[in-house]
Amino acid sequence: MNTKETTESMDQKKLFIKMVIMSWETQNTRVNKLLEELSDEQLSAETAPGRNRGIYLLGHLVAVSDGIIPLLGLGEKKYPELEKIFVTTADKSELQLPSVAELKECWNDVNSSLSHYFNQMDPDEWFYKHSSVSQVDFAKEPYRNKLNILINRTNHQSYHLGQLIYLKTLN
Repeated sequence: MNTKETTESMDQKKLFIKMVIMSWETQNTRVNKLLEELSDEQLSAETAPGRNRGIYLLGHLVAVSDGIIPLLGLGEKKYPELEKIFVTTADKSELQLPSVAELKECWNDVNSSLSHYFNQMDPDEWFYKHSSVSQVDFAKEPYRNKLNILINRTNHQSYHLGQLIYLKTLN
């Protein structure tokens, strides 16, 4: 490969990474806007009869986003206690939930940290394996990389944003 091809390849890689990060940031912006519009009472309601409450989905989004940090090898979770409440336990369990205000603070803190990390990562690093895949499996499935984690989590966030939007119809 000549230098021009290498430069073009690197530029394409950087462009693709930028597109994925921008998509993640767009979803964050949409969630933030919705959170500003919803009252604590609305967030305490179910998104549909028999479904999760808004507060649970907010905590779930925080916990899952927080889990990105160790998956990408960027450090430890900031709020590991949220894993049990919002990931491994269903909504409406007997566990005590943090307040909406606390969860919003955690949400902003985690996303601020992730933005910082993402902007510091070397483009090649995005294509390395994430921490929950073995070297053997990664050799067979190289798409199980760090960038794929961000794509997956962006889609996950979008899905739950769609559920949370239903809370706007509640008075």
